[in-house]
Amino acid sequence: MQDPFDRFKEWFKEAQSEEDMAEAMSIATVDDAGRPSIRMVLLKDHGPEGFTFYTNLESRKGQEIKNNKSMAFCFHWKSMARQIRIEGEVSPVSDEEADAYFSSRAKDSQIGAWASKQSQPMEGRFEFEARILKYTTKFGLGKVPRPPFWSGFRMTPRRIEFWRDRKFRLHDRHIYVRNEQDNWDFETLYP
Repeated sequence: MQDPFDRFKEWFKEAQSEEDMAEAMSIATVDDAGRPSIRMVLLKDHGPEGFTFYTNLESRKGQEIKNNKSMAFCFHWKSMARQIRIEGEVSPVSDEEADAYFSSRAKDSQIGAWASKQSQPMEGRFEFEARILKYTTKFGLGKVPRPPFWSGFRMTPRRIEFWRDRKFRLHDRHIYVRNEQDNWDFETLYP
């Protein structure tokens, strides 16, 4: 049985050579009433410690994560006819990690993080453009600090499923489930 993180790394590397945005993943959260919500974000890091993405903590997803640490991710690489589903719990990245990633972003993206009141109602496009101008002027040519409401999360997976399309619906489905000894149990599932 191949380690699920090694298998993910292998598939992800292949996807990066095939797909324009192999790092795009859908993430699912739930609100206080248990209603699901799903959206696309970009994977920024992965390995045995987990899967990392960044966001506005005051956004809808940020608030839902604050109230329920259980999440699901899905990667779908159409050109490769493959999908990976991951379920687990998220925890915040360290301030040092968030600062390092934020400083690696393009300055326009850094200013956009300050300017966007993500998930909040907006009067019109001009309001957003005025906020972009405000923060462009504020930070000028200097370094843009990470906003206190912007950081990242790392999911520690408890379940990882690899799916590969095959002719005549003879698909491959392999699942890894973390057991109580913190090892992985492996099964092949019917498609």
